[in-house]
Amino acid sequence: MSNSYDIIIVGAGPAGTSAALYASRLGLKTIVLDKNSFPRDKICGDALSGKSVKYMRELDILDDVPNLTGSTIRRITFGSPSHKQFDIHLSNPQNTGNIKEGYVIPREIFDNFLFEKAKNITEIRENFNVTDLLYENDKIIGVKGTQNKEKNEIYAPIILGCDGAKSTIARKLGFHTEDQDNTAIAIRCYYEGVKGLTDQIELHFVDEVLPGYFWLFPAGENVANIGIGLSKKQAKKDERKLTQILDDVTKSDYFKDRFSDAKQLENPKGWSLPLGRIERPSHGDGFMLLGDAAGLVDPFTGEGIGNAMASAKFAVEVAQKALKENDFSKKMFSTYHKLVWDELGSELRTSTKLQNLSNYRMLLNIIINKASRNKEIQDVISGMLTKEISKDKLSNPLFYLKVLFS
Repeated sequence: MSNSYDIIIVGAGPAGTSAALYASRLGLKTIVLDKNSFPRDKICGDALSGKSVKYMRELDILDDVPNLTGSTIRRITFGSPSHKQFDIHLSNPQNTGNIKEGYVIPREIFDNFLFEKAKNITEIRENFNVTDLLYENDKIIGVKGTQNKEKNEIYAPIILGCDGAKSTIARKLGFHTEDQDNTAIAIRCYYEGVKGLTDQIELHFVDEVLPGYFWLFPAGENVANIGIGLSKKQAKKDERKLTQILDDVTKSDYFKDRFSDAKQLENPKGWSLPLGRIERPSHGDGFMLLGDAAGLVDPFTGEGIGNAMASAKFAVEVAQKALKENDFSKKMFSTYHKLVWDELGSELRTSTKLQNLSNYRMLLNIIINKASRNKEIQDVISGMLTKEISKDKLSNPLFYLKVLFS
C-alpha cells in the first residue's frame, strides 16, 4: 500500500522533525504531516537551551546553526523585583561540559531549518489537516485528513502526536485537558532598536508581572524578542490584559530608557504553554504524544524545544522496538513514558518548585541580591543551567539557608 508507513508523525515542529531525523537513522519509513506550510511563525521566546544544543549535536546538525539569523548567547541575566541583577556566564569554569553557549533564533527560521533537514530524508506533506484517527478492530491503523480540500487516508501502526499544546491527536484520544494550575500564558512581541542588547538573555522578576516574569532576548539584526509569562490562573486574577502588563513594564522607570527609541515590529501575540508540573498521559495503544502535546514545557524557564527533542529520541527508540516485536500496545509504549520521565521528571519537578518561588517577592529579592555578590551561588546556578549540576540542589532548603546566611 503506497500510503503505508512505519510511523506517522503529526506536526513538523521541533518534536516532529527531530523524530523524523532520529527515525531516518534507524531506517524507519516515516511521513510527517503538518497543517501549515513552511516557513511559518511560531509564537515563542525563541531561546535554544543547552539541552537543545545537545540534541542538535547528536543529530549532526549543530554546525549549521550559527549561520542562521539570530544571536549567540553566552550569558543569562536574572533581575529581582528590587532591580538587583546578576549574570550567569555559560563559559563559567563550573561548566565542565562541551556546551558553552546557547542561541536565540526566531522560530520561523529555526523550525524551517529543522523542516528542511527532515525534508531531505523523509516524506513531508504540508497543508495536511489531520481530522481523525483510523481504527480497525479497535486498533489505531492510521489517520485521515484533508490536503488542498482532498480527503486522504494514511496508514501506520504507530502515530506520534507532535502537534503542540492544542494537539488534535491528544484531543481525539480524549487526552487534551487544560487546567489553569498547570498552564502558563504568555505574549511575545518583536521590537527593533531596544538598547543594551548584547550576548545575554534577560529574565526579570519585576513587580508589574509577578508572580511571572518579563523576558528580553536578542534575536539578531538589532531585533529583540520581548515578552511576559505567568500562570493562566494568575492572569485571570489580574484585571489588566497581557498587552497592558507588557506595556506597563516597557514604560516603567527601570526600562523606559531602553525602549525610548524602540519600534514594535508586530502586534503582541499570545499563546498557552502546558507546563510539566504534572505527569500527563502520553501514550496508549498505537500512539505516543511528544513535546508540548505531552505537556513537557519547563515550568520555570518556559523552554520546551529541548524537552521536545528529548521526547522525540525516546519515542523513536521505543517505536523501533515495537516494530521489531510487532507489538503496538499501551504496555509497549509505556516504556516511552518511563524513559521521558526518568530523563526529565526530576528537572521538571524541581522547576515547579523554582516557579513557585516567584510567589514570594522577598525571597526572590534575597536570593538574586545575594547571588549578585556571591560567586559560589552564581557557580551553582550556572552549573544547573548548563546541566552540570542537578537542579535538585536549587530545591534543597539547605541551599537557601546558605544563601540567607552567606
